[in-house]
Amino acid sequence: MRDIPATWMRGGTSKCWVFDRQSLAVPGRGVDEILLRLYGSPDPRQVDGIGGATSTTSKAVLLAPSASPGVDVDYTFAQVGIREGRVDWTSNCGNCSAVVGPYALRRGWVVPAGDVTTVRVQNTNTGQCIVLEVPTPVGQVVEDGDERIPGVPRPGLGVRMWFVDPAGRTTGCLLPSGRCLDDLDGVPATLVDAGAPLVVVPAAAVGLTGHESPTEIDGTPRLLDRLDRIRRAGAVRMGLAASAEDAARATPKLALVAPGTPGLSDVTVRMLSMGRAHPALAVTGSIALTMAARTPGTVLDGSGSADRDDLHDDLLLDTPAGVVVTRTGSYDGRPAVAVRRTVRRLADAVLALPGDENAATVPSAVTAA
Repeated sequence: MRDIPATWMRGGTSKCWVFDRQSLAVPGRGVDEILLRLYGSPDPRQVDGIGGATSTTSKAVLLAPSASPGVDVDYTFAQVGIREGRVDWTSNCGNCSAVVGPYALRRGWVVPAGDVTTVRVQNTNTGQCIVLEVPTPVGQVVEDGDERIPGVPRPGLGVRMWFVDPAGRTTGCLLPSGRCLDDLDGVPATLVDAGAPLVVVPAAAVGLTGHESPTEIDGTPRLLDRLDRIRRAGAVRMGLAASAEDAARATPKLALVAPGTPGLSDVTVRMLSMGRAHPALAVTGSIALTMAARTPGTVLDGSGSADRDDLHDDLLLDTPAGVVVTRTGSYDGRPAVAVRRTVRRLADAVLALPGDENAATVPSAVTAA
């Protein structure tokens, strides 16, 4: 066995294990292999590891102090497969991004400055600059807070995240296909790259209202199959994959959208992640939806915020967990989208990595027994 220190944290509506990047440097073993073994994958229950057996709890965050000018922390995100023996590095998790600032402050990588400390983060998966504003009352590092967000039953430390100049971080442009609307498997869709690549589909186009629960969506295998075909076709159209079969499991994600409820929200959203309905909303998805809502001609055109010219617009996104609010503005003179999340440290741990002389025989996928 080899001991690997890690911190378990909740960021927004996700949970992730946070690693100092150098702690995963094990002679003779790759990082993918190490993460799969620690998380207990491939196995739908992840019973022999630390994974939570859902797409929102099988996540890893790798951090290191940055040597780049103007950047405090380099942050790499990994979506650890559950049934599949594969780690996906193609995208970022916005919820997990929120833990980076509090972690860096606690480790002493960033020195608190005033009542709110700014932590500048570079996401290495996408090249995205994320600026975190973390409460540090009277210059003190704190971990408790009283802020609440949809999808989390208890309060936590509130963190504002600015995704600075988010358009085209993966593909090079906001609309990778060059069009506001595309036809995918007979369905109109907007393909947008901001925060992370996203396929946006009107819920009505696939026979839904947009108000279905995650359980209802997950309980309809034919619907999930069709949505995954649309998502994979979108991956090809966005230049993310050479063929539908080559499309990554985590990228792009897909969002079903419908009109919001007057007086409550601008847009109703049901998002799919890793082939299942998301219980709330991926933060990177909220960034993409916000940018799409401000772009005329997309499937979100006329969704409430699409026609506003003010630089400080709020977009209210109605999710299964409640209403998520994003804000369009600017940071250091560059376009930016902000969202608030809460964070909590759950545990500090020492993980036991087996020597695993039989690791080479582990299958690439396992089905439930």
